[in-house]
Amino acid sequence: MLEIKYLEAQQDVCIALTQRQELWAAVRAAFQENAEEISSTESYRLCLPVWAFLSCRQALGYIARKHELEIALDEPVRRILQTSAGRENGYKHALEGEALSEKDLQTKLDQEGFARALTENQKRNVLRLASLSAGATFSVPGAGKTTEALAFYYYRRTMECRLLVVCPKNAFAAWEEQLALCVTNPPQVVRLTGGEKAISRILESDAEVLLITYQQLPNVKRLIARFMVVHPTMMFLDESHHIKRGVSGQWSSTVLGLSHLPVAKLIMTGTPLPNSITDLIPQLNFIYPELDIDDDNAEKLIKPVFVRTTKRELGLPEVRRMLMPLQLKPNQRNLYELLRSEEARQLAGLSIKDKNQLRRIGKSALRLLQAVSNPALLLRNDEINLPDELYSALSEGDSPKIEYACYKARKLAQKGQKVIIWSGFVENVELIASRLVDIGADFIHGGVEAGSEEEENTRERKISRFHNDDNAFVLVANPAACAEGISLHTVCHHAIYVDRNYNAAQYLQSEDRIHRLGLKPDTITTIEILHSPDTVDESVLRRLASKVNKMAAVLDDNSLEVEPVVIDLEVDGVDAEDAEDYIKHISRM
Repeated sequence: MLEIKYLEAQQDVCIALTQRQELWAAVRAAFQENAEEISSTESYRLCLPVWAFLSCRQALGYIARKHELEIALDEPVRRILQTSAGRENGYKHALEGEALSEKDLQTKLDQEGFARALTENQKRNVLRLASLSAGATFSVPGAGKTTEALAFYYYRRTMECRLLVVCPKNAFAAWEEQLALCVTNPPQVVRLTGGEKAISRILESDAEVLLITYQQLPNVKRLIARFMVVHPTMMFLDESHHIKRGVSGQWSSTVLGLSHLPVAKLIMTGTPLPNSITDLIPQLNFIYPELDIDDDNAEKLIKPVFVRTTKRELGLPEVRRMLMPLQLKPNQRNLYELLRSEEARQLAGLSIKDKNQLRRIGKSALRLLQAVSNPALLLRNDEINLPDELYSALSEGDSPKIEYACYKARKLAQKGQKVIIWSGFVENVELIASRLVDIGADFIHGGVEAGSEEEENTRERKISRFHNDDNAFVLVANPAACAEGISLHTVCHHAIYVDRNYNAAQYLQSEDRIHRLGLKPDTITTIEILHSPDTVDESVLRRLASKVNKMAAVLDDNSLEVEPVVIDLEVDGVDAEDAEDYIKHISRM
């Protein structure tokens, strides 16, 4: 007999094996493999938080069936399980439920004080989402995902309901602003920042809407879980592709550990599968944790529960993308071929299925990307030993890519046109900005702090200056700092990509900074991709095109057909197929 009781004072569930103690090892393993927050109080007895217990149900059920083990539940545990089971039947209801009428939607939104008029695309999406307990909005930037999400919340909202939004830090202000625009009497919004004690105090307030970053959430998982047990809470993931690593990533494992608690859930991103269909699995596991999801069925399972507004539906003018071939200088070419040959020798025999070896391949690709973008970047790498005659390639002046980017920026400035120049390397970002300081260039990378527009050298101050100063013609940035959360399309219609890597999400998001809703119909948005032939650039070009095409197929979005793209240089963006293509390049296969 396995007795399961709820300890209300601690909000814990206690499991005790009163008979057939020989099964204790199997029972204990079922919990330890699925939850970290376990305390063992005595032999054949353990306790864990109720939210952690919910994540162990399937494993416990398997043990009970396998060993014909009887389970006795007290009434509070029975109610907890019934409530959770009701939430998890949501996917079946999503397939079978009746569509919500426009009249019913508008009546409830009016009652809740939701005053913002929805566009036709938003109305279509919200009508679908509002009939679900959990869903996804994959609309492109500028289409109004936040407005859709808030309409979903206010349709399903009850008086005692709370909203927890997990998002990048730079999205906090957008949520606060959108609430003020959407609702007649906006609710209190709090940012869950600071240490555990500070956040504990904030949670004791009467705030209805709570904002927290993906980085902060793992530090206060227990606090958030206990809060959701007491307060009916909807949970939204903004830029949900951040949990694409699944249980192997700290952010995603924390989110998935909480997935059984919210009364309703929503995932939001314009790039739900930046690398492959595998990226969708953790996101689907969050909204419907009862489903058995793998690469073979993820596309089928996501289809009924996501909505998307495409750029074509928004009526955006087409983008003009140009691949600009720039040959390496002679010494740079010799340096590149030497590095390519050495990397091929070092990586011979490595398995792309081994995560450690895959990361090693990613670092190798990063070195060749540096050599192509700006050889001087290799000077900081102590692992590289070169013949003396090739060291000149590291210090013989700017690379062809940097030279061209600076030349083109000046030509555009002469015409009164602004440009954003993208590079994933911090050194490049600062170097290019220094070369163009006479035409008002400024830079943003991860080392630039967020703050107000009034503070010197903040991210917001630099963005404001680019918008408003007629003499600020150039902004140099890396996608890690600027690919999300900013809009430049009202003043800038030209982008130059100095370098790129294999992570498709960063490119698509960075391009959307200047190509989004609000452009005039006759606006020409120009993207220049600087490309060095017969280098790792060609491997990146192939892989990004493949990833974007796969995403377009899954999302049924034929407007997501782009030329090869340029993105943040992130080692973790390399997957097995990227590695395979890279190995072919360096091995001249």
